[in-house]
Amino acid sequence: MDLDVFIPAFVTLFVVMDPIGILPLFIALTQGKTAQERRSIALRACLIAGVLLVLFAFLGENVLGSLGISMPAFRISGGILLLLLALDMLFERRTQRRKDQSEEGVESEDDPSVFPLAMPLLAGPGSIATMILLSGQGDGFSGVTLALIAMTLVLLITFLMFNIASLLEHMLRETGIKIVTRVLGMLLAALAVQFILDGLHNFGMLS
Repeated sequence: MDLDVFIPAFVTLFVVMDPIGILPLFIALTQGKTAQERRSIALRACLIAGVLLVLFAFLGENVLGSLGISMPAFRISGGILLLLLALDMLFERRTQRRKDQSEEGVESEDDPSVFPLAMPLLAGPGSIATMILLSGQGDGFSGVTLALIAMTLVLLITFLMFNIASLLEHMLRETGIKIVTRVLGMLLAALAVQFILDGLHNFGMLS
């Protein structure tokens, strides 16, 4: 493998998927979960994201194109979903739902592994577009192989980082988690709006 090609591809995918930036979000989204539940959520999120990215690595834009969905539309829809999640984080609606379920004796079914962790945070428009671009490099399957190896390493690092979430939560305590959740809600809302603006710009609706 040519490291001069692989290293830039790995760094690009790592920055786009941003496991370091997602880690605090993982802590906020899995607040109140046990260490085992968090490991299960982390594993499911990474596996689902990996399957989605592998699909796009092989099929690329044909997947969205066959459904009549453009990448800008995909970006806008992801931004809207993230914005709704950000509002829940800002107004602590998730916390209240868990409290109500606990009082009613109902087991919580709130599982963020598919949404928003796997998609659109890990396998979002940016990482999907990056996989499509990396897969198109080189001859034959060399580009796809490069993209898959880089993706696997990034997801492995992400999974390992998610597994230290309980330690970080213990250090932050309940008050710290609430503060971080609110701050991350604001950042997530800004990220969601940026997704929407980028999609509108690619549609030519914004100059």
